[in-house]
Amino acid sequence: MKSVIALSLLTTALGAPTGSVSTGTSTVDLTTLESLFPVSGASTGTSTSDGLGALESLFPSSDSTTSGLSSLFGRATTDSSTANDVTDNTGCKELTFIFARGTSETGNMGTIVGPEVAADLQSLTSNNVAVQGVDYAADWAGNESMGAEGGPTMASLVKQAISQCPNTIVVVGGYSQGAMVVHNAASSLSSGEIQAAVLFGDPLKAESIDNLSSSKVKEFCATGDPVCENGSDVSAHLSYGDDAQTAAQFLISAVGL
Repeated sequence: MKSVIALSLLTTALGAPTGSVSTGTSTVDLTTLESLFPVSGASTGTSTSDGLGALESLFPSSDSTTSGLSSLFGRATTDSSTANDVTDNTGCKELTFIFARGTSETGNMGTIVGPEVAADLQSLTSNNVAVQGVDYAADWAGNESMGAEGGPTMASLVKQAISQCPNTIVVVGGYSQGAMVVHNAASSLSSGEIQAAVLFGDPLKAESIDNLSSSKVKEFCATGDPVCENGSDVSAHLSYGDDAQTAAQFLISAVGL
């Protein structure tokens, strides 16, 4: 629960237009938050700065898929931030990968880690994967619902994938708020409908995934991540593109391909 509060506070602060943010009955000074979430050496245009000012510039804008967080960590965002193989019914594949992006990310896959995992899965399976992103708001306020905004949509996509392609193996993934979407979706699905999951920067890391064995779930929580381990290094929460290949390999192994 502490990690969910930290995520909510962080995202609220980043979206605040003024120097303070109201939290219930009190007001939090953003200069205090800056000291809690340092981003030493983060480049912001032509200068280098720390704290929330730097963080605001790191989050991807709504009209760009080539800039933003993942470019800071050596993984080019060349893959599409949107994928609709299930909703477009593009054809049955051996594996179906359904992914929920994090707060404020573009498209329905985001740019931090979703497209990279999908690309690595395609490489490992000789392009035998259907990829689908979860269309949900993924806005700042959604963190408070703990996955309820996108969970039903992901669950519906899982059922649609199985209905269209009964022999496909459905695996899922989620980043940050999207990880909570996975938790929520799994709670309304039957055992076997989801066969493996990878979660990145999960605020609910301490909780199991309903109807899925722990051996079929891999959590990625970077050292210092304030969202999944109550750390103080926000840049850690933005680094999960580096884990994409490991995540893809886990999914392939977990389902026995």
